[in-house]
Parts: sequence; structure tokens; C-alpha cells
Amino acid sequence: MTRVIGINFRENGKIYFFNPADYSLKIGDKVIVETKLGKELGTVKTSLREIDESKLKEPVKKVLRMASKEDEMHQLENIKKEKEAEVVFNKKVKQYKIDMNLVEVKYLFDNSKLIFYFTSDNRVDFRDLVKDLASVYRTRIELRQISNRDYVKRLGGNGVCGRELCCCSFLNKFDNVTIKMAKDQNLSLNVSKIAGNCGRLMCCLKYEHNVYEEKLKKLPHLSAIVKTKDGEGTIDNIEVLREVARVKLNDENGNVYYRKYPIEEIEVIKDTKKRHTNDPLNADSKEDINELKKIEEMDKRDKKNSNDDE
Repeated sequence: MTRVIGINFRENGKIYFFNPADYSLKIGDKVIVETKLGKELGTVKTSLREIDESKLKEPVKKVLRMASKEDEMHQLENIKKEKEAEVVFNKKVKQYKIDMNLVEVKYLFDNSKLIFYFTSDNRVDFRDLVKDLASVYRTRIELRQISNRDYVKRLGGNGVCGRELCCCSFLNKFDNVTIKMAKDQNLSLNVSKIAGNCGRLMCCLKYEHNVYEEKLKKLPHLSAIVKTKDGEGTIDNIEVLREVARVKLNDENGNVYYRKYPIEEIEVIKDTKKRHTNDPLNADSKEDINELKKIEEMDKRDKKNSNDDE
């Protein structure tokens, strides 16, 4: 077992594990650590814990030292320089006519590298820009293309639920979110309802998906012919979490009526392969379906283009 603490380098940023060495650290302490990028000043976010070494992808680096008042002042000075660098960068981008939008500038603690985070709809050639910036700042320059999700995470905001965005409050890793997740949960395939502030499918669609997948395995499909205590009918709708089916029936006079039954109270006579109530061929939803497919493809492209590792 390895002793570790969790540290991040920006508010709501990804938490990384480090060996506390001989220091007695508590949440909120400022420390200096060695990262893949270089020396950084970070904040302790989790208390001491033990982790099985076999679960770690690579050896955990040790905390170098506690941050001093001078270190914190130096960090504030770096923040001031970052603001100045934003102005210079935006001027250079206009000069070189490059299609990119600056999101954030970050100076490494020891000033060994200056990183510019940006978004763009495509891969861009910024080699000349990097050379120009290096001549201005006399340090290593790195440009990192990030996704729309990462951009909104840095920007902040509230979701349609009224709460602070998940990515800004606790979510530090983005999982793949697909249209199928919305379909399995019988959600309306409407862009305005299932797309987040970033213009991508909402992260919360992923939270309960495993539960839906497990329940759907034992539930009949839509339009399946079933036998109930009131006679034969076809499944018209399924409440997945409650495991309740609404069945379309006919009375003695041939009139249609609907009744709900727990799944265990119906017998499937003939099942179908139709799972979702949202029909892509529906004329009212076809435009939304196409838009959602575009969003899903853009999300895949974002992950491919993005090289943000924080």
C-alpha cells in the first residue's frame, strides 16, 4: 500500500495523487510538487489515504516542500503576468490570422514554461506563433487545444437544473456521453433539453445509465405482444426504473384502453426489437436527431483534438 494525498492546481481541476513524504498535511495546505510539466504550486484537496500500488498507473511523486509566503507571492506575480500574456497572445493571433480562441494562460511556478489553452473548430498550424511568443517571453511556449467541455469547466456557470455545473463543482473527468443514453432513459431527443452549456450532451446522462442498462436487459421491448390478467395486448410504454409497463388493450366492443402492470404480472407472447419510444423517423424530431448526431460527432472530434491533461 502507498500513502497518498490528493492535490489540484486550479479550482475544480483534476486531482492528482502525491506521496506526502514526511510532511503532515491537511486539506487546504499549499505545497510545491514536481509534475510532468514542471514544478507547480498546488492545494491539498483530500486527506491522507492508502492506495494499492497495483492500481496506480505509475509511481507517485513526493511532495517537495510546503509552500512559503514567498512562494505564494511568486504565484500571485505569475497570475499578473498571465493576464498580460493574454493581451499579447490575442494581438499575435489577429496578426497571424489564426482561427483560435484563447481560454486560459498558465505560467508554471518556476517560469520554465508558459502554456496557452485555446479552443478551435479544427486543428491549427501555430508554429510561427509559438516562435514569435518564445522570442517575446524567452521561455518555453506551449499551446494546448482543449475541448468545449474543458472550456465551460474553466468558465463556470449553472445548469438547467439550477445548480452549479457538475464540471465546475465536482466532476474532474469527462466520460463519453451518447444519444443512446438519452434513448435508454426515454428522454426527449430535443437539443435544448439534453445538451449542456458547452453545446455537448449533458454529462449527467451518464450517471444512471448503468442502472438503465441492467434493468433493460430483463424488460420486454415496445410493441411486444403480452398476456395480462385482462387479456392480450401490446406494450405501449415502459417505466424502466419502476419496471412497470403500460399495455394497450381492447375491450369487448373493440375500444382501445391502456392499463399499467408490473413486469412480473405480464407474460411475453412475442417480443420485438424496438426499445425506444423516440422514433428518429418522426418528422417533428428529425431535425433534432440530426443535430444531436452532429453534436455527438463533435464531441468525439473534441476528444481527439484536445491535448489538455489537467
